[in-house]
Amino acid sequence: MLRLRHIYSVSLRCCVFRALSSDALLSQLNSCTTEDQVFDLVGKNKAKLSEQHIGSALSLLWQFQKEKSELLRNVDCVKNHSQFLTLRILAENKIEFMDNDLLVDTLYNVLRFTVEAHDSLVEELVMEAWRRLERFSLPALSKFAVCLNEQQIYSSPLNGKIAEIVNMNLDSIQNTRILSILMISISGVISRSFQERLIQKAELLLETANDVQFNHARRIVQFLRNIRFTYRPLLEKCNKVFLDNPNQLDLDNIHIISGLYQTLQFNNTEFRLAIKQKLTENIYDCHDPVSFTKLFSTLGPMAGPEVRQRLIATAVLMAEQFNCQQTLVVLEAMEEMECRNSHLIQKIASLLHKYLDMYKPAELAKITQALMLLQCHNAELYAKIRRLVVGYLQFNVVPSDISKLIRVLSILPISRVDEVVINKIDAVLPQSSLGDLNAFAAALVRWSCHDQTHQQSMSGPCAKLLQKLSNYGYQRLQKASDLDLLLQELRYIYGDWFEEMIVEETINTFQRLMDQITWMNVLEFSSFLIKTNFLCTPLLDRIASVAVQHLSKIHPSGTYAILLPFTVLNYDPPQSEEFFEMCIQHFSSYLGCFEPHLLVLLGYSLAIAEYFPPALINAIFNVDFLAKLDAQLETLADSLNWRIRLRLMELNRAVCLECPEFQIPWFHERYCQQMQHKGNGSTNTAEQQIHRMLGEILGGSQYAKASVLTPYYYGIDFECILDKNKKPLPYLDQNIVLSDLVQWGPDIKLLGKKGLPPGAQSRIAVEFLDSKAFCKNSCHLKGEIAMKKRHLEILGYHVVQIPHFEWNSMELSSKDAWMHYLKKNIFETS
Repeated sequence: MLRLRHIYSVSLRCCVFRALSSDALLSQLNSCTTEDQVFDLVGKNKAKLSEQHIGSALSLLWQFQKEKSELLRNVDCVKNHSQFLTLRILAENKIEFMDNDLLVDTLYNVLRFTVEAHDSLVEELVMEAWRRLERFSLPALSKFAVCLNEQQIYSSPLNGKIAEIVNMNLDSIQNTRILSILMISISGVISRSFQERLIQKAELLLETANDVQFNHARRIVQFLRNIRFTYRPLLEKCNKVFLDNPNQLDLDNIHIISGLYQTLQFNNTEFRLAIKQKLTENIYDCHDPVSFTKLFSTLGPMAGPEVRQRLIATAVLMAEQFNCQQTLVVLEAMEEMECRNSHLIQKIASLLHKYLDMYKPAELAKITQALMLLQCHNAELYAKIRRLVVGYLQFNVVPSDISKLIRVLSILPISRVDEVVINKIDAVLPQSSLGDLNAFAAALVRWSCHDQTHQQSMSGPCAKLLQKLSNYGYQRLQKASDLDLLLQELRYIYGDWFEEMIVEETINTFQRLMDQITWMNVLEFSSFLIKTNFLCTPLLDRIASVAVQHLSKIHPSGTYAILLPFTVLNYDPPQSEEFFEMCIQHFSSYLGCFEPHLLVLLGYSLAIAEYFPPALINAIFNVDFLAKLDAQLETLADSLNWRIRLRLMELNRAVCLECPEFQIPWFHERYCQQMQHKGNGSTNTAEQQIHRMLGEILGGSQYAKASVLTPYYYGIDFECILDKNKKPLPYLDQNIVLSDLVQWGPDIKLLGKKGLPPGAQSRIAVEFLDSKAFCKNSCHLKGEIAMKKRHLEILGYHVVQIPHFEWNSMELSSKDAWMHYLKKNIFETS
């Protein structure tokens, strides 16, 4: 008994001594202040190191790196140290003894030192973590998710398992950091319904949590980018976090967030103005190529002329220091800016020639498109691009890459096609998406048009391949079973092949899948339907039905996308008035939350449909709003800027003509005069034909005036004036001052009589309507043309519209028939 007691006391003393010794070693580790001290302790105590010591050593090594600036960090030096290798070997041998938090921390810290994903330690840590996944705490699970993201593991069964755990525990997650990390980790493996739950959870936490940080909001925006869903309520909450933390809006964060916003097509004036001011203030602080290229690509497209010239001048001086990726970033920004500085274009072209071998097919496509838009003349560079593309084509088997390469070949100045290219396209057709098929079709059509000699020699193979390509497009549409996936494929489709060959089959497929139109995809679906210019009443009715049922879930600004198909295509759904009034009521209380340009577009869209909500009109036509709009327009691309200014003018005109009781003044006289000076479009053959016949019918050219500008600057093809006996009157004064004809106020109905010669009774406007005036699949007049007729009638015109399908019909195939048609429409209906 005494002997047993002696053995027990000795064992206990040994355990206590070991514990004290271990604690002492841990204390020594924690008191280290440099990497060398840590490595010295590791080297002297290899046999004594437990899993806790190893974890602490790795954490300390990374902590030292974090405390240094990026320029002073020496990650590679630490990674290549002999004692770091010792730590890795010891860690791999003690994985099974690590607790869950230590296991994840070890993986996290090892990855900080750029240890490769295929390293045995990393692989063993990941596999052990997978085995324990269900036992992880939420913080450990989120940290493990970070590790997977860094290894670019996005869509594996492991991500699916994490998604299951998140799904079961979503209600218990109360931390925005944990939620945002997990959202990104599982974004590639979750359903639409799960996406919706995550979005609702993120909204709730952003509203209620007290610890929402800048990076948490940034990750949530990244999640929306990953799932390609522009959900404005959540984006606006994240945007508020960014604006509330201006100190964290440094160049890197601005560059990242701007890129995410651009992909999501999310514009926020307050954010753009804030970053524009911040970047402009720091324009002289970017002295290295890394920071300057970020500044150039972010600030350049929204900068004013002086700042833009400063950026371009600096880019010219710094160009020789750009690496291949920085050169590409600058080139894409130049394309967006429509930069025409020949010196910078030459510098970038020279760099591209040097780096061209380093670019992937998708990057070559971007480079070629930008060079063509910037009108770069460098035959040697284009020849090298062609050689590279042809070389890539010979070995590439990925349809999306091949479609990009084919597109590059087709837009090159030395564009030509040969049998090898035709065969390559033919080989990948069965695996190609609709977007790929569209790219192939555009290339084939372009090749056929570029070279008449080539067209004659290759018309047979090209025509056969186009037909085969269309057949595969039909088959892909007929097999489609998921509307969301189909919308993804169709997102960037445009051009003749789509419009002429498969748009009808696309609409048929949409009708087959229209039960899948939900509140989450209805905005994207509506936007795509507008691109088709196709009037399909069942689909429009479905959009209206979904919108009415789920209007509370749709952001007020989304009503613009909802209403646009109905106004543009000039269609009233069932219970039309109720539908429009519900939409108007939905956004009316949130007018202050709208982006200024979107409010203008919304107002114009409603004006087409003869809706002029007083709250909306008064919100737009006031000095404060117009000043805010001007500030926003300075940050937008030139093409969008031009479009918004045009829509504001058209809305101003519509309000003046249709709602004089609002007492909104006409303030676009100078704008319209400037637009007029840019020149008029050329007339087509049918218009020239009509003009000659009008002269014959009316008794001479002096009785018919072509290319007339009306009060409020509507352009009409032809105008003639009749007396009370319906006899034509000559134009005595061809230079009537338009400003004298413009009024606003309750007497607007008198406009039609102003400027008429004595004895005149009616003014006739003759308009030739080409195919753009009608929906693609019918003779149904589009909304803008119907509004123009309405406005011309308010101005006192009798409007004669000549549809192209009537003028070019078999019934009107002779001069006599055309003459009779014109006489009947002008004299009998006026």
